[in-house]
Amino acid sequence: MAKGTRPATLLPSAPRGRPAPRTINSTVFPIVAIGASAGGLGACAQFLDALPKETGMSFILVQHLDPTHDSLMVDLLATHTSMAVRQATEGMLVERDHLVVIPPGRFLSVKGGALHLASPPNHAGGPRGARMPFDVLLHSLAEDCGARTVCVVLSGTGTDGSMGLRSIHRQSGIVIAQDPEEAAYDGMPRSAIATGLVNHVLPVAKMADVIVHRQRRQVVPAPLNRSTKEDVGTRLGEIIALLASRTSYDFTPYKPGTLQRRIERRMAMADVGHDDAGRYLSVLQRDPSELELLAKDLLINVTSFFRDPKVFDFLAERLLPDLVRDHAPDRPIRLWVPACSSGEEAYSLAMIFEEAIGAAKRDVRLQVFASDLDPDAVACAREALYPETIRADVSQERLARFFVKEEHGYRVLPSLRSSVVVTVQDVLGDPPFSRIDLVSCRNLMIYLGAE
Repeated sequence: MAKGTRPATLLPSAPRGRPAPRTINSTVFPIVAIGASAGGLGACAQFLDALPKETGMSFILVQHLDPTHDSLMVDLLATHTSMAVRQATEGMLVERDHLVVIPPGRFLSVKGGALHLASPPNHAGGPRGARMPFDVLLHSLAEDCGARTVCVVLSGTGTDGSMGLRSIHRQSGIVIAQDPEEAAYDGMPRSAIATGLVNHVLPVAKMADVIVHRQRRQVVPAPLNRSTKEDVGTRLGEIIALLASRTSYDFTPYKPGTLQRRIERRMAMADVGHDDAGRYLSVLQRDPSELELLAKDLLINVTSFFRDPKVFDFLAERLLPDLVRDHAPDRPIRLWVPACSSGEEAYSLAMIFEEAIGAAKRDVRLQVFASDLDPDAVACAREALYPETIRADVSQERLARFFVKEEHGYRVLPSLRSSVVVTVQDVLGDPPFSRIDLVSCRNLMIYLGAE
């Protein structure tokens, strides 16, 4: 070991950082959450026009509206659907074949199958951009309805929904975005698509068919019975072997339960019954595009800035001061973030290290290696452009110091971006980086088996 170095610190996974997908039984029917702002009324009307008379689903619309004016939204939308259309009130129950519209200037959430209203933070004078009512609804639906949630992002400016849809994806719900080329305002759809978690990008006229077909195929069944679990488990080894032989991904070390849930999800989206894993294997064998889609889904690229803030507080207060103070001045502090996904973890660590170096008044260079198996995730991390919703996780001081505001979000400043090297790497097969002072495995180890 070189002089002035210390053994690398291994930052383990956060076991409660991202819960396993689960299906909550507050409602036994799907809930379709629709988010829109500018240009969204016409898109929503077109969406409703395409729905059949009865779907067996509940619909909730979050349309950004001026809180100082009365809304005619309910009356306008009622002319485009046979469903009952009502403005949400406190305690209202979620019902099949009903469309509920958020009141102007309120937040709306669902708990226990009932609607709850709240005033946004800083309602009297806070910045409008800080109000993300669609994110609030989506987070609550992920908790209350789980995999039965469908998220639909329509025309609108800004980035509302881009954070909440991550929760829907985490619970194996479905995310659909309007084709930006069709949208009157493409900010919300493009921001959603940029997360890499959107399942379908469609013209509005085609969304209803996808959603209704999903419902009729019982895409989100009641909890799977043991025979179904065993059927998927029986084919699991063959599916993993097929992925390894035809793609660059080896999922052998992953937890079987995680793989099974993701495979069941792809089976449903590929129009294969959840109890017919043998048929799905045949689809994979003859359809390279579905094989690639499954591989992408298994990679589970879900992360955020400063996820589990207490971990970062512990690092900043207990570990970094000594590490920075004792580090040799003639070599950089080297960090490694395997399974970096779209880069939020790597840039979060880079920020707190830069702050620690500044506080210690040390002239030490920082070098962060961020690697991931997924080239698309790596491309996002290299781009270093994130939606406006990161304001929920990144303080105003850090936004001002480390980011520049652009039209579609916040971009990491070159001064910080230059310290982060982002690359494609298979951490389980490729050589590791050397002379590392700290390794963060938080996005990796929670998905791997004990072996």
